Amino acid sequence: MAEVLATMKIMPESPEVDLEALKVAIEEGMPEDAEFQNISEEPIAFGLVALILNFTIEDGEGGTESTEEFISGLDDVASIEITGVGRLM
Repeated sequence: MAEVLATMKIMPESPEVDLEALKVAIEEGMPEDAEFQNISEEPIAFGLVALILNFTIEDGEGGTESTEEFISGLDDVASIEITGVGRLM
């Protein structure tokens, strides 16, 4: 089965959120069906910074669901959005 690279935008609750601690929690807690690739920061406005997470999953039923549930369940996460999905060759 092919692998898919997914990109997720993670919005923290506020500018005061410790982004480094959130990054560690994400990297260490990724579900078994997803493989962490990298995470970067994207300034939004007024000191708020979003995290951009790239991860790979198998192309199949369920897709990014388990990762979405995991990330949205973390403390200090206000919202998430899948911004891209592409099949790896």
